[in-house]
Amino acid sequence: MKIEKNHVVRFHYTVSEPGQPPVETSKDREPLAVLIGHGNIIPGLENAMLDHVAGDSFEATVESDQAYGERQEGLVQRVPKKHFRETRLQPGQQVVLNSSSGPRAVTVVKVGGTVVDVDLNHPMAGKTLQFQVEIVDVRAAQQVEIDHGHVHGEGGAQH
Repeated sequence: MKIEKNHVVRFHYTVSEPGQPPVETSKDREPLAVLIGHGNIIPGLENAMLDHVAGDSFEATVESDQAYGERQEGLVQRVPKKHFRETRLQPGQQVVLNSSSGPRAVTVVKVGGTVVDVDLNHPMAGKTLQFQVEIVDVRAAQQVEIDHGHVHGEGGAQH
């Protein structure tokens, strides 16, 4: 079965910047399960998967505009230290900040006595990404998955 919209794909991936060591891999855990065509993964990777089948392995280069977008310089903000769980913050550290719109991953830029400057850009914003992908299996999505916009069962939501 070929990967297309409204199919569930389970896959392993390794991602890096071209010519650099891997940043992340799923090889040491269960495959990632996504519902294709519902914005559950970055557009460039989803598009690279289309028409592949279970058992395929391939590489895909995804430019920043099809991944996490371009870096926006105006996204550095000053936040009171009381909003952080971590007590030992250091520049370059990635932490989760609870914001009014929910948890958000940020990168610490500067730590002051009572405030922390954080970069709200995704850590991979502005970067070209190189993926190594192994398609584990492909199946047609159930109607409830399509209605909810995500995978249910193995590798997905359990509701």
